[in-house]
Amino acid sequence: MIAIIGIVVVLVMVFGGYLGSGGTMHIILKALPFEMVMIGGAAVGGFILGNDIGTIKATGRDVSRVFKGVRWAPSDYRDLLCLLFELIWLARQNPVALEEHVENPAESSIISRYPRIAEDHEVIDLICDTLRAAAMNYDDPHQVEEVLDKRLEIRKHHALHTSHAVQIVADALPALGIVAAVLGIIKTMGAIDEPPSILGAMIGGALTGTFLGVFLAYCFVGPIASRMRMIVEEDDHFYQLIREVLVANLHAHPANICVEVGRQNTPHNNRPAFSDIETAMREIKKNAA
Repeated sequence: MIAIIGIVVVLVMVFGGYLGSGGTMHIILKALPFEMVMIGGAAVGGFILGNDIGTIKATGRDVSRVFKGVRWAPSDYRDLLCLLFELIWLARQNPVALEEHVENPAESSIISRYPRIAEDHEVIDLICDTLRAAAMNYDDPHQVEEVLDKRLEIRKHHALHTSHAVQIVADALPALGIVAAVLGIIKTMGAIDEPPSILGAMIGGALTGTFLGVFLAYCFVGPIASRMRMIVEEDDHFYQLIREVLVANLHAHPANICVEVGRQNTPHNNRPAFSDIETAMREIKKNAA
């Protein structure tokens, strides 16, 4: 919703100010379809040329998230802490019983209680792989921690790839606008013997290309790329929470302390209350008894 409001504000302020100052839309509307074909077509073609099919598909998905917002809600952070507590507590009580949940998470009775988290295979794989590595009796827990850090770094790098690709398009759009404007000037020079009223309209149409390239770059495509990057950064906190809790587990802290470490490192807007987590952990222990 906030993205749609931003688009409306941009259009109303830019074109409202233009019309309010005495401008007319006739020349812009007449040139717009052709300028959009040249500038938009070149931008899309360059994007396709510079990226593989996987990035192209992922970009479409990530652009839609600009309008949907971040994936993980505050309730998901609470559920994640509860899930991690259950798995760590079970590992301390009965390491053998943990195996069925780690080796076959799709059939896990614990993981299935948190459907939104269970749907994300990357989250589940990260949890299960780390718990499996921890159970392999590493002499140095820092070995697992290092592998975990590297994995999260690679995940974030790939997640940011689409925003980088869109930002490249935004950076190119002003230059593409100039290309379209130059073509318009070439067309105008071919009709130099026309009266000033006609030449003025042709030059105005050519300048529409420059306007359109800059307008799209700084009012739409650039902000979209920035928002895509911000969403990745925001969602990365979810994976960092997993890291904090599982690293605390590697150092053999009690399960409730591991969860509290993760809760404390959760951003304030998504951080569940201490009392909520305490109540949830007591309920988990009670149901397991």
